[in-house]
Amino acid sequence: MVKSFQGVRVVEPKKAPIQNITVKDHMSTKLITFKEDDTIEQVMEALTKKKISGAPVVDHSGALVGIISEVDCLREIIKGKYSNTPKFPAKVSEHMTKDVITLSPDLSLFDAAQKFLELRIRRFPVLKEGKLVGQISLSDVIRAFPKLNQTTW
Repeated sequence: MVKSFQGVRVVEPKKAPIQNITVKDHMSTKLITFKEDDTIEQVMEALTKKKISGAPVVDHSGALVGIISEVDCLREIIKGKYSNTPKFPAKVSEHMTKDVITLSPDLSLFDAAQKFLELRIRRFPVLKEGKLVGQISLSDVIRAFPKLNQTTW
């Protein structure tokens, strides 16, 4: 009779699956959007009511054409101060940012965070195959990281 001895076996701890941390998992999809012919006054009312600092601008087919922010609205407020006009009749198209930098929904949240640092932008529209599918803000990214399991980054 032959006895076999293999010694003490070391059991490897099970590794947690690596989390795929992407923009699509943390972006907002129920977006407030504006049209180019909306007035700055309408934008200011909506931003204040919804407690947001900016939103995408879309054309009548829903395609992204720009982004409007509180800073853009501030330009019209200052203009109104100098011309003594309490209303803000300017159109969104006059103040929006037209050269919009967008992100892919499949982009890593770490890469998105790097873009926020590099470009000092507070929000990015998220496009998939040229279609607006969401928006991710700096606040969305900041809220996401404390929820992540630190061993699965």
